[in-house]
Amino acid sequence: MKKFTISLKIAAYALLCTVFLSFSAYGPTEEEAVYVQQKLYDHYNAEAKGGLIKKYELHVTNTGFCRYKCFFNNGKIEYFSFNFLKYKDIDYAGTSQSGTLILRTKGDDVIVQTYNDSKGGDIDSMATFMAIPLKNIEPEELNQLMEKFQQMSSKLRQ
Repeated sequence: MKKFTISLKIAAYALLCTVFLSFSAYGPTEEEAVYVQQKLYDHYNAEAKGGLIKKYELHVTNTGFCRYKCFFNNGKIEYFSFNFLKYKDIDYAGTSQSGTLILRTKGDDVIVQTYNDSKGGDIDSMATFMAIPLKNIEPEELNQLMEKFQQMSSKLRQ
C-alpha cells in the first residue's frame, strides 16, 4: 500500500509540475513579437513630432497585442493599442531616412486614449490604424516586418 501511495504522490507532483510549466511556456508568437519589438525600438524616431516627445513606450506581446504610448513634454499622453487578430495591413509613408509606419486594422479596432490634453481633456476613441514614426529603415526591413505581422496574425487565429 505504501508503494501505491508513493507512486500516486509522484504522479500527482509530476502532473502539477507539468501544469505549472505549461503556463510559463512561450506564447504562440514569441519569436515574432521579440523581432518586431526590437526592430521598432531600433528604428523609432522620437524627433518626428517636433521634439515634443519626452519618452515613449512600445510593446509587442507574445499574446498578440501592440501597445504604443507617447509622453509629451507638456504632460499630454497618447495611448494606442490593438490585437494582431484584427491586423489587416501595413503602409509606410516616407523615405528610408524618415517616415511613418501605419498599422491598419480590419475596422475600428485600435484603442486610442488621450490624457492631460489642454485642448480636449481626456478622450477615449477607436481608430482604424496606428501610426509609428520610424527612421533609418530599409525596404527589406519593412518587408520583414510585414511578414512577421502576418505570421503573428495567422498564428493567433489558429
